[in-house]
Amino acid sequence: MEAWFAVLALVAIADAASISGSTHFDTIVVGLGASGTAAATELAHAGKRVLALEAQGRVGGRVNTVSLPGDSLVEMGAEWIHGQDSSVTYQLALDNNVTVLRQELNTITLRSDGGVVDAAFMEDIMNFAMPLMEEDPATPEPLGAFMTRRIKSYIKERYPSFYADEDFIQQLLVFIDLIVDSHVGSNNWNDSTTHTQYVTLGGNQEMSWHVYGYKTLFEIMMNTYKNGPGLPSLTIELNKEVTSIQWPQDSESKVVVRCKDGSEYTSDNVIVTVSVGVLKERHASLFSPALPQDKVDSINGIPLGVVDKIVLLFAEPWWPKDTFMGFVWKGEDREKVPEEDKWTTMILGANPPMSCERALTLWTCGEVAKHMETLSEEVVKAKSVELLEKFANRTIPKPVGFVRSTWYSNPYTRGSYSFDSLTSPSHPSLRPSLASPLTDSAGKPRVLFAGEATNPIHYSTVHGAVETGRREARRLLGQ
Repeated sequence: MEAWFAVLALVAIADAASISGSTHFDTIVVGLGASGTAAATELAHAGKRVLALEAQGRVGGRVNTVSLPGDSLVEMGAEWIHGQDSSVTYQLALDNNVTVLRQELNTITLRSDGGVVDAAFMEDIMNFAMPLMEEDPATPEPLGAFMTRRIKSYIKERYPSFYADEDFIQQLLVFIDLIVDSHVGSNNWNDSTTHTQYVTLGGNQEMSWHVYGYKTLFEIMMNTYKNGPGLPSLTIELNKEVTSIQWPQDSESKVVVRCKDGSEYTSDNVIVTVSVGVLKERHASLFSPALPQDKVDSINGIPLGVVDKIVLLFAEPWWPKDTFMGFVWKGEDREKVPEEDKWTTMILGANPPMSCERALTLWTCGEVAKHMETLSEEVVKAKSVELLEKFANRTIPKPVGFVRSTWYSNPYTRGSYSFDSLTSPSHPSLRPSLASPLTDSAGKPRVLFAGEATNPIHYSTVHGAVETGRREARRLLGQ
């Protein structure tokens, strides 16, 4: 158990002792990711007696700050604060005198034959391509089709000699597709739509918690940062998998929450903050009475993407400082890769995280990420080293550390973050419908929902998740 989790566990034990074995609370919060922690702490600050039940042995959800040998930190989940203007996460850092820094990376685009793509060309193409993600053509269409058309037209006009190399253009588009997928969470850029409700916050999109780690956000919210005393009315229970939420139709009965270990708790209401992936898998058995059909339709209609990281730790850096190395294959090289290793050809690239200059993070997403999670650590590490050697065109040192994320196979996440699919434009109420509470006969909210997927404009982000946790807490406080 990492030190910060140990601190939180001690807080939980102390808080549990303070309630003298009581099993009734004002509110139970299911899940202690960004939204659940925001909801629980908002209510606790207001003096409400809150029980937070977390299925995993740590706080953080899809934020996971991991310690590597040598006291280095890396983020296996959320990496950056995306935007500064009106960002609740950025503001919490400022309010607590935590310096967050912009991560500025140089970019070098490597070829599978050991060559390097012209830097000026790549800079111009990416400066043209990435803003296309936020354009909204009159008729919604697959994002990939829209971007492919525009990018090819731009290259044909500006760079006819590059355009004449059909294989290069094809492989370049695969590379840009992977960049888009890592942003959106999609398996393929044609799985997402040009028409999206997402709103980008102003300011830099890659603000890093660097040596502090994203875990600091949770320490701030829970009042444990710099050895803070925590929140007296908040009880935290880790390794508590909720298996049943029985919510009443009448206004006199209590909500009953049961856990896998046989424990049972009651409350006036419950805030459910598990991922939409977990809801897809478990809603039928989790809720009694069953969820109404519009809620089920929302759960089924919101896709949850997968973005995974493979992190290699080295004794010292061997790559250019502060550099993202992008991987653009040659078609013939891609074809030569054995079928069982084809997944490596869909790794976007690698860069050092700001929190650890001796580490390299390799990025993968979608079905390739799901496949990577099924392979042994030895295979993933060995093939990642082979990939780096191929594109760096040199022998590299043996890694001294390795860790990877497994967001899809983790039964308590089942993915990384949600996105808008091709059907989203015709179903604009999916996220608001998921966010709407279940009420009793008197109109009181009994089951409330939070999480990044319930945010209509800031989904897929930590700040969006925090906003939804606060939203539901304030809904209850407003009662």
